[in-house]
Amino acid sequence: MNTAAKRLSRAHALESLVREIAREAILPRYLNVARRRKSDGSLFTEADLESQRLLEKALPNLAPGPVLGEEMTQEEQAHLWAEGKRGLWCIDPIDGTTNFANGIPFFAVSVAYLMDHKPLFGVVYNPATDESFYAARGAGAFLNGSELPLREPAPELKDAVAGVDFKRISNHLGDELAVRPPYYSQRNFGSSALEWCFVAAGRLDVYLHGGQMLWDYAAGHLILEEAGGTAVSLDGGDLLAGPAVKRGVIAASCPSLFTEWRTWLQNH
Repeated sequence: MNTAAKRLSRAHALESLVREIAREAILPRYLNVARRRKSDGSLFTEADLESQRLLEKALPNLAPGPVLGEEMTQEEQAHLWAEGKRGLWCIDPIDGTTNFANGIPFFAVSVAYLMDHKPLFGVVYNPATDESFYAARGAGAFLNGSELPLREPAPELKDAVAGVDFKRISNHLGDELAVRPPYYSQRNFGSSALEWCFVAAGRLDVYLHGGQMLWDYAAGHLILEEAGGTAVSLDGGDLLAGPAVKRGVIAASCPSLFTEWRTWLQNH
């Protein structure tokens, strides 16, 4: 078995594990959980904490390395990032907690395994819809066994469906996009990890988000790359430079759309 095939085998094992944890920790609490707020004002629930606990316990048995997650302090995250260069799990136990807490069936468990701080395989799983996106470097990207993308991208930006989070971009850029959009239509779903996967699948053609953390896209970025898409940081920096930096992202389902989308954004 070659290296890519071994990574894909591990992705399948990870997918099974994530499905099991979602059934145990998340689905029984869906529509039946109290919400709480962290010190930064963001929501979390008992399901977030239990999902993270189970992932932290199980993942090192699948591949060696510490587990870096959203529900940790910045100091803990920075320590684990430095410690995990030769193997690191990066997780978001529930991406889209507001959706989860409000009964909106658009949230996911996102897990990626990194080596030398680059994702090797990863899974983004929505337990409400039973959609599992996964990828392994060099082996492709898939949704429930079907290879991604599922559809051809829009031929030009003017025909594209865009995923845009307006609340995290500048007022000027938001105004330009609202008044003179270069695309056909726009969507925002409230789960960054799933939005990356929707670009990979061809459900969205281009994507813009003004502030994401590593665990929001560690798995989704790999899934998009393996599906033939392209992404960079909005400011030109390295998307995989570290865990505790909020980054804007630009992405597209194919290189030609990416070039057109990035050029438009740079000019506005």
